[in-house]
Amino acid sequence: MSATPLNTETLNTETLNTDSRLARRFAALREENRAALVTYVMAGDPDLEQSHQLLERLPQAGADIIELGMPFSDPMADGVAIQRAGDRALANGQTLALTLEMVRDFRQRDDDTPIVLMGYLNPIQRFGEDRFLQAAADAGVDGLILVDLPPEHGAALTAKARDLGLARIPLVAPTTPPERLPALLAQGDGFVYRIAFNGVTGSQRLDIAASLGDSIGELRQQTSLPVAVGFGVRDGDTAAAVARIADAVVVGSALVERLAEDGVESALALVEALAEAIQAAR
Repeated sequence: MSATPLNTETLNTETLNTDSRLARRFAALREENRAALVTYVMAGDPDLEQSHQLLERLPQAGADIIELGMPFSDPMADGVAIQRAGDRALANGQTLALTLEMVRDFRQRDDDTPIVLMGYLNPIQRFGEDRFLQAAADAGVDGLILVDLPPEHGAALTAKARDLGLARIPLVAPTTPPERLPALLAQGDGFVYRIAFNGVTGSQRLDIAASLGDSIGELRQQTSLPVAVGFGVRDGDTAAAVARIADAVVVGSALVERLAEDGVESALALVEALAEAIQAAR
């Protein structure tokens, strides 16, 4: 069955202003001639106290942008590591309200590092879409990655988010048809998240950068937004290889696993090693 055609007349085609935290961060990184390190952590994992500690210390360890996961009981795009992280957070009582409170607390000490919330629509709908968007903007959130919101149904939310200064960051998969890209990119702000390969988070592929060069080049012909690559980046060598062809490297499952197995200090040591590898890549 073919996808429902996108009514482009409903799109707000104005992009975010160039003074957003995300825009400033990518501009600074271009001056430094290096890619961004984007670190994903699950809010409330392994518990609220340690999650606060990790979030606060990530920028000093080398994270340029933070993706903060919103725990959900049915994370369809995520592999075992992030599923378990979400389960731990929910079991400890993490809620969307507490996640937004974490961002508010972070902003009292750091007004520069961009924070992007990543997750699924169900918790947002339960919270109330308009209420959530306003609360996220007030807390200091910079963008949203919503895994299960297709562009055919996302124009209204995108317009509301943009009005509040929240970037809607599009996900582009290897299987995304070329004719679908304009619809995705029309609702894009901040950066484009290019999924490295078909599969769930935490899957491992050898030499993922080798197959990405042409597709990233083609993507850049259709958007001026920075291109971030995620899924499958687990070590410094892979991060460096991706950093040579992309504007940002996203690391999630490897960091979540390290946190679960060895604690906050070990997780931060991994971030430091990844940041060093990315900085040396160019």
